[in-house]
Amino acid sequence: MAKEFSRTRRIGQQLQQELAQVLHRDIKDPRVGMVTVNDVEVSRDLSYAKVFVTFFEEDEKIVAVKLEALSSAAGYIRSLVAGRMKLRVMPELRFIYDASLVEGMRMSNLVTRVIHNDEAKQKKANRDEQSEDKDQQGED
Repeated sequence: MAKEFSRTRRIGQQLQQELAQVLHRDIKDPRVGMVTVNDVEVSRDLSYAKVFVTFFEEDEKIVAVKLEALSSAAGYIRSLVAGRMKLRVMPELRFIYDASLVEGMRMSNLVTRVIHNDEAKQKKANRDEQSEDKDQQGED
């Protein structure tokens, strides 16, 4: 069992690399644009592969168009990748949008913004405290 799992994992990793190259170099469809292959999960019998992709678009309509373009080209992409990999059975490709990268970038931006706001508040509090100290020293 463990050997079968490692084989499917290795095939998934190789498939991810080959798909990334094919999508970057060979697919000329303008609807697809810039696409990143985040992960590939291959079924145990190698009949299906879930391909998790990310686009640098946040609009759901644009993402849906890009996913549709990839899904319609899945057979062509599969044939290109099959020529590069030495497998008896080439898995059927199913493209799934992975929002984790976009969501991670959004969360990182929120954290950075909060840190900057806290630093600004701290500086303002320090300035206010210093001006109060000067006022008190002037009264003495």
